[in-house]
Amino acid sequence: CISHETRRNYFLIAPKQHLKMGNAPTGKGRRKGSRAKNKQYKRAVWLCNRSKDRDEIQDKIEKMQENGEDLQNPAIPFDDELPGGGQFYCVETDKHFIDAKALAAHKKTRAYKKRCKELKEEKYTQESAEWAAGMTKEVLPPAHAKK
Repeated sequence: CISHETRRNYFLIAPKQHLKMGNAPTGKGRRKGSRAKNKQYKRAVWLCNRSKDRDEIQDKIEKMQENGEDLQNPAIPFDDELPGGGQFYCVETDKHFIDAKALAAHKKTRAYKKRCKELKEEKYTQESAEWAAGMTKEVLPPAHAKK
């Protein structure tokens, strides 16, 4: 049997790993799933990863065609910040890729084909939005026409 004195000295000398109790946060100081209900975090992450809208890409394609640029291989200067130095760019989805192989694989995906189909549709304008909302201005003949 160990005396109380020896037991007390053992806990003072021994590493504290075996004394750890409960589920204290480890690693980065937070529990797994702690951001599940954090609205600010979700909004920030969603906005920075959001892809461009269809009308924005249609505007960009129109400008490129006016300037006479090639849509398949746009001339983009080398940039270290972008994946692949910015040399492997998909205009339709507005994404940069690491290499030509990744770009070719992307062009076979469902998301790419769906976006190409969307871009072929008529451009969405403010007039069409107002028409859909029923805010069109109806032109009526004058009530008291001059004779």
